[in-house]
Amino acid sequence: MNDVWTMVNNMIWNLTHRLGVVDILDILIMAAIIYEALILVRRTRSSALLKGLVLLLMIVAISNLLGLTSLNWFLTSILNNGAMVLLILFQPEIRKVLEKLGRSALLSKGRRMTGGQDEQERIVSEIIQTVQDLSHRKVGALICFERMTGLQDVIDTGTQLDGEISAPLLENIFEPNTPLHDGAVVIRKDRVQAAACILPLTEASGVSRELGTRHRAGIGLSENTDAVVLIVSEETGTISMARGGQLFRPLQEEDLRMILEEIFNGEPSRLMGLIRSLRKDRGTATA
Repeated sequence: MNDVWTMVNNMIWNLTHRLGVVDILDILIMAAIIYEALILVRRTRSSALLKGLVLLLMIVAISNLLGLTSLNWFLTSILNNGAMVLLILFQPEIRKVLEKLGRSALLSKGRRMTGGQDEQERIVSEIIQTVQDLSHRKVGALICFERMTGLQDVIDTGTQLDGEISAPLLENIFEPNTPLHDGAVVIRKDRVQAAACILPLTEASGVSRELGTRHRAGIGLSENTDAVVLIVSEETGTISMARGGQLFRPLQEEDLRMILEEIFNGEPSRLMGLIRSLRKDRGTATA
């Protein structure tokens, strides 16, 4: 017990007498990293793992204070391999962080269309027509737009098409009882790259119960990548957008046009402004 108090006193003395500019900067950086890590695992299954890890550390400290030698040795042996344990337990979150760094504007050039302004306007109109027609008929749809993060692993789960974007093609893909209707379409630049693709379901615990597998899949992809996903509800015909682990709905024609124009113009900063506007005006269903 005296050793613990001595350690605490030494720590307090060092903080109050030896704290310099570099130390303050070091503390602020560590605080920012810890904060971002907590935000990252919030409302996911990893949050429970983090709570369990904190509880384990508390038990180790208590067992050391009470002199429970065997228990303390056993738990300390586990913690001695803590780096490997953390890599295994938090592999999805670590992957997200690395992908986020890899999508930095300093490291990525983005994915812009090769066509001119007229071609962009045609594609935007074709997609809007598709989404609105499917919405009126209450036909479910998932349309994913690849941005800086490559979606080749998602494309590989579906049927390769590499077709020109058009309303007839997209509507035919999602037509019920057709071979490709069940799954997601991936659009890369100005091409329908694949259909019937399988998306990862969200692991978040705060998703509304009224949302089905289609919405959960759209949110799941947007959690792991910077893709923008348009979703048409089969039950209500409501049009939604998933991005950054959040769901924005309902979308009107002017919202769709703004979203699609920003996607194909390759300007994510302006798209973020639109997302903030949608969040303020319509509210969100967050993951």
